[in-house]
Amino acid sequence: MSEEIFNENEKQKKDLRKYVRAGVTLLVIIGILLIGINSIVIAKEGEYKVVRQFGDVVKIHEEPGLKFKIPLVQEVSTLSKKKMVYDVDEKEITTLDKKRMIIDNYAIWSITDPEDMIANARTEMNAEARMGEFIFSIVRSELGKMNFSEIINEEESSRGVLNEEITAKVNEYLQRDNYGIVVDDVRIKRSDLPEANEEAVFNQMITDREKIAQQYLSEGEADKSRIRAEVDREVQEMLSTARANAEKIRAEGEQEAAQIYNNAFSQDPEFYQLYRTLESYKKTIDGETTIILPQDSPYAELLLGYFE
Repeated sequence: MSEEIFNENEKQKKDLRKYVRAGVTLLVIIGILLIGINSIVIAKEGEYKVVRQFGDVVKIHEEPGLKFKIPLVQEVSTLSKKKMVYDVDEKEITTLDKKRMIIDNYAIWSITDPEDMIANARTEMNAEARMGEFIFSIVRSELGKMNFSEIINEEESSRGVLNEEITAKVNEYLQRDNYGIVVDDVRIKRSDLPEANEEAVFNQMITDREKIAQQYLSEGEADKSRIRAEVDREVQEMLSTARANAEKIRAEGEQEAAQIYNNAFSQDPEFYQLYRTLESYKKTIDGETTIILPQDSPYAELLLGYFE
């Protein structure tokens, strides 16, 4: 009987090793496939693919097609080749006749040299911010030389090719600072007087303060949620680790106990039979148990004191 148990254990161990080897092989294959997939870069029409290695730009793919990168070392980001619209925030200016106006305009722009853009502006958002600053500075300067009536009245206006002049000057500034972008057109969408200057300023102040307060509240809620999530995650990880360790220790203990039992019982089968019989009495006999057995039943020998 002990030999059969031993052979069964050996068979289980061999099966376990076979499954482990198969699992390791599968994981290796999956890892190779993932690395291979991660090395492929697909450059589409109308976009630049920027390859960075440890944060530094090492390659810019301008033509569409299938490209490659070093997995886990290089990362790829995308910049648009297409013309983009930047809606410049409306701002207040003062005309030549000392009237205040609200100017709202937009610009159509594109990236012509992604390497210069990344080197000097870092991101598209920063490039738009710098472009917006140039646009407002030039618009304020040019419209500050004109009277209010010249600006709002197209028939009497002396603006002429004002939009083209603003576009040309903005491109001069962008080219001077090597931002790698070009503005195709700057257009004024709206130009009029504020409806109520003092009230508008007061309301704007209230709005700004409310926005700042809301931002603080939002950031506080975000930080609270983030910290709580991190703590919950750490607690769950600790509990999972503790449970895993406990299960491992329990399994190892049960395995060792079973081995000790097997070794001990295999040395004296008769004692093992006696032990099993006594254990069965624990489970079948209590203060309210009634057992009807033949007098010569082997199971009743110990109870009747006939065991030799």
